[in-house]
Amino acid sequence: MKNIEYEIQNNEFVKLLLESIGDGVFVLDTHGTIIAWNPAMEKITGYSSDEVKGKSCEILKFNQCFDKDCPKGMTDCDILKYGRVEPTECLLSHKKGHSLSVTKNARVIKNKQNQIIGIVEAVTDLTELKNARLKMEEATRRLGELNRLGGIIAKSQVMQNVFTFIKASAASDVTILIQGESGTGKELVAGAIHSIGERRNKPLITINCSALSESLLESELFGHVKGAFTGASQDRIGRFEQADGGTIFLDEIGEITPYIQIKLLRVLQQKEIERVGESRKRKIDIRIITATNKDLKSQVDTGHFREDLYYRLKVFPIFLPPLRKRKEDIPLLINHFIKMNNKKLTIKVKGIAKHALKAFMDYSWPGNIRELANAIEHAFVLCSDRQIETGDLPIEIREPDITSRPAEKEKFNAVIKSIKQPHSLTREKLMKLLHDHDWNKAEVARRVGVSRASIWKYMKKWDIPLQP
Repeated sequence: MKNIEYEIQNNEFVKLLLESIGDGVFVLDTHGTIIAWNPAMEKITGYSSDEVKGKSCEILKFNQCFDKDCPKGMTDCDILKYGRVEPTECLLSHKKGHSLSVTKNARVIKNKQNQIIGIVEAVTDLTELKNARLKMEEATRRLGELNRLGGIIAKSQVMQNVFTFIKASAASDVTILIQGESGTGKELVAGAIHSIGERRNKPLITINCSALSESLLESELFGHVKGAFTGASQDRIGRFEQADGGTIFLDEIGEITPYIQIKLLRVLQQKEIERVGESRKRKIDIRIITATNKDLKSQVDTGHFREDLYYRLKVFPIFLPPLRKRKEDIPLLINHFIKMNNKKLTIKVKGIAKHALKAFMDYSWPGNIRELANAIEHAFVLCSDRQIETGDLPIEIREPDITSRPAEKEKFNAVIKSIKQPHSLTREKLMKLLHDHDWNKAEVARRVGVSRASIWKYMKKWDIPLQP
């Protein structure tokens, strides 16, 4: 056995080789005694060569060797039986007592007579690699959080601030007022707040306050009892009760009448409702999120909105910036809507041409994200290539100057109005669209080419229920 130790100690080439290898390498005799220990092993384990020479490899306490812990002695070690240990991820014990993640492999050393005279083992420290992997996973997770939250896609700083507000508001039950222009994604924000909050496993009920008359809205929100009014043939639970334990999202809150304002204020103050036609008070446990594209403070100043209700609603205000204020998000949104349309349609579009992207970036987007989604859908109809070209875009994006010249603007508006006006929309067609799109009014509105509020009004006009 001394032959191998002698060769290692007296062969300059072998010594230089061991010293130059970046991975940890050590050599054992057939009794499992350490006879060589390179500098990399000293760095990995904290043990110097002098501290380990003559000792058993048991000092390292490998936790994985042939699918079992390191044996007490060489007679129980399968290395002599199998001749090798394939690279195995395991733990070893550092001199200071903590465990290190490493990859270990081993081979027996044989002489010319094919007799085993020793074992060489190599150890690769995985600590830095694992730390780098964890950092990469964390960065990927954070990137996902930063660029997407509850269906909201953004990387701009102004939207990162919105994400921060969403996360902060989700941790409590405060009443939230979401403010922003039409098409900025207020309903998505409400959904994101609900989906990451404590009430996420309970209902999220949405109602558009501008789509119903005062009496219908009252009945829709509070419910009614049989005989409360003409046509009330049975008791009906309201949206507040449906949302019990969860969240109710009141969109277009600036449209409610003074009478509904008073009733809503009572709900906020007392956490109870009365169905239309009865005097019984019913306790409810809900979170209220509201949204508006109007300046409620101006409405308060002009007397159109109650000041006490306004301050009750805006306990935690969130302002959604218009798309023109977050243009760095436009490429992300374009890619998102291209993927959405690729899933729905037979045509497959890979991307958007540079000049078409420039037209998107230069446009002011008065209709915000809803308009951008419609523009991509418009481009899919015209697109005959693998990418969206400028000619595939709506005329107001291709030629924005046309709307600044009076004569052309009037003609342009007439054309757009004729395109947008759903003359062919019937009750049957609307019912089919609602059914095909899981009663998603926003998606149906995009398909028809009108606002979501218009869809609500058509449903009211044709006596279509708000839910299937």
